Amino acid sequence: MGRGLFIGVLLVAGFREATAQCRVKIGSNEGRLLAFYTAPIVFSMATAPEVLPPGTIRIGAEAEYIPKPNSAIEQTGLCFTQKSEQTSLSPVFGRPRITVGGPFGFSLEAAYLPPVTIARATPNLFSFAVSRTHHVARGPLSNGTTLMLRVHGTFGNVKGAITCSQSQLQQASSIMPCYGTRPSKDTFHPDMFGGEVAAGFAPGVRGISFYGGAGINRIDPHFQVGFTDLNGTLDRTQVELDKPAYRAAIFGGVTAVLRQVLDVGAQIYSVPSDATLFRLMGGVRIR
Repeated sequence: MGRGLFIGVLLVAGFREATAQCRVKIGSNEGRLLAFYTAPIVFSMATAPEVLPPGTIRIGAEAEYIPKPNSAIEQTGLCFTQKSEQTSLSPVFGRPRITVGGPFGFSLEAAYLPPVTIARATPNLFSFAVSRTHHVARGPLSNGTTLMLRVHGTFGNVKGAITCSQSQLQQASSIMPCYGTRPSKDTFHPDMFGGEVAAGFAPGVRGISFYGGAGINRIDPHFQVGFTDLNGTLDRTQVELDKPAYRAAIFGGVTAVLRQVLDVGAQIYSVPSDATLFRLMGGVRIR
């Protein structure tokens, strides 16, 4: 679900369906691209750490711009005919989310993107998180520090014409990629789990908190081709990592709470190995 989402197609003549599994290392261009497009979908924290009273519900949303990957890793050739891709399904990613405060500083979070096509991407993603927050006593110049431990996960898929978009189709040569008249129907699975620790600091300014933290994500993304050429051959090649990978992440942001009801914020979330993202958040609290 983003700009540059890759992968060329190797057409196999003489079969009605060509199915193969291509396992790649995380350091390959294919592996790095899989990891790159997993980063924007990480279910990071929505606000500065805070202890929500039991029964409090926060209904919010987030949005972010998806950067373009380095052109060097768009050159793929391990699993398919070598090809450089410039496909763009959507330059942004966003989702609604809900948080429910529980006893003893626990909170539950969830988000779901239904299969509704936006631009040229159709997501079907579910995310969840469980966190435990502890507020340290106030100081003379601030409202104190709040610590949070959090685990999260995301699974599901994003569908779209990733391999062969309408503009890439050609009918000149059957041995070249995208020989056909119908765009591909491909599927990207950004499956992952992770954990993080964060600390929030509230200065004397009313309603404003700053925070930062670090975490690690276990990612296991894979990609399913779905392209039928003019000869009727269906390519169902699957590209996946040879084993799950672990990616370190760092993040920081600011949250402003207005009248204890509305909150707005911004966050920088970086997976140094893959991508750095800027996210905007907002939500309404119901007590």
